[in-house]
Amino acid sequence: MEYILYCLLAYLLGSIPSGLIVGKMGYGVDIREHGSGNLGGTNTFRVLGIKAGLIVTTADILKGTVAAALPFFLGADVITLVVGIFAVIGHMYPVFAGFKGGKAVATSGGVVLGVNPIIFLILLLSFFILLYLTKYVSLSSMISGIVGVIATLIVKDYGLTLVISVFTIFVIYRHRANIKRIMNKTEPKITWM
Repeated sequence: MEYILYCLLAYLLGSIPSGLIVGKMGYGVDIREHGSGNLGGTNTFRVLGIKAGLIVTTADILKGTVAAALPFFLGADVITLVVGIFAVIGHMYPVFAGFKGGKAVATSGGVVLGVNPIIFLILLLSFFILLYLTKYVSLSSMISGIVGVIATLIVKDYGLTLVISVFTIFVIYRHRANIKRIMNKTEPKITWM
């Protein structure tokens, strides 16, 4: 019962629609009606600019980190990584935003940050290197997940390997349309790097 309760709390935490809140409260804009229609940080950057994008991305990362830390904060004897997965599911399918959320990148990273900050830094570094080389946020996100899987295999943290593998599958699945656009050379590239 305790296990179910913490997974539910993590899902609800992940369901907080940061992009929707920042867009409506700070700018009077529903970002679901603009750009890609996605509630995540990338669409927020495109629609509302750098400041809003940074706020939403940070908030989405922290959702995963806090969810992963729930068992520690509340003294629960549950598997931290599994609780974190429910925060990611909440971010992708938020109950507070009609089950249409983000693509799981930032919140997945937040869970990793809560469990293993070194692996999180590897993910972050690989993301920005790939972003510099490709100019595609979506492609950088997907490949960074694969880098994370390899990194956890090297350090023999197999539980984290499994969870990052799940997160990477989530991320790739949520980027299906982006993959098609990359193949058709119609995916937008960033211009600020």
